[in-house]
Amino acid sequence: MTRRTSRLAEALRHLLLIAGALFILAPFLWALSISLRPPEEIFTAQLRLLPDHLAFVRNYRLALTQMPLLRFLLNGVVVCSGILICQLLIMVPCAYALAKLKFAGRSLLLGLVLIALVIPTTALTLPLFILASKAQLIDSYAGLIVPWTISAFGIFLMRQVFSRVSDDVIEAARLDGLDEFEILLTIMLPLVWPAIGAFSIYSFAHHWNDLLWPSVVTRSVGMATPPYGVMLFQSDEAGSDYGALMAGALLIMTPMIVIFMLAREKFIAGLSLASPP
Repeated sequence: MTRRTSRLAEALRHLLLIAGALFILAPFLWALSISLRPPEEIFTAQLRLLPDHLAFVRNYRLALTQMPLLRFLLNGVVVCSGILICQLLIMVPCAYALAKLKFAGRSLLLGLVLIALVIPTTALTLPLFILASKAQLIDSYAGLIVPWTISAFGIFLMRQVFSRVSDDVIEAARLDGLDEFEILLTIMLPLVWPAIGAFSIYSFAHHWNDLLWPSVVTRSVGMATPPYGVMLFQSDEAGSDYGALMAGALLIMTPMIVIFMLAREKFIAGLSLASPP
């Protein structure tokens, strides 16, 4: 009876996981279905996943030709890479200092980081726009990158990871004559690479999908990031051609899916490093 109950519980668990996965994947599958349909089959009385006639070539050709999709993708890579590099350069030494160095005001700084975590980014849009305007950063890569170069979440995440490293390792390195910068580069960083990889995936995906800030600070189509570019395409070019719109949306979604699938093990391992022991 115990073995049979265990098997039933495992089967039920798998059924629940499959149902949850299908629920999460349903919007993506429907978007994929729409991207394959001709316009006359999108709004019909019947709900069908597979179209009667494929319009794959037409929709994806329109997505690539009626809007500068490659330019949008390039802007997304430049902006997200610039933000990530700046975040790593700032958050890694800050997190190490908060975790392993003793100095006046450390608790206050950690408290400020925690406060920054609970402030919604939408509340910062207006003051950030005013600062960007005063600094003449509107419609530029700098305007898209600079406001997000400091990540409170990244600092807190790395601080938690660094805190799990034994202080004896650091003291031994100091006795060997290494300074704090050398300890950070040669000892600490190799131990926390999974966490850095997990944050990199999070940061890249978050800013790749960001629509609010690019729509505020961008003025020209040539500076649009992928989500904002598709929104401009919807209002100015595509009209009601939702098949081409879904094709464009799937094209800008594909890089993030590929990156996550290739690095999902590193992502999970990095998050586990920050969890309590």
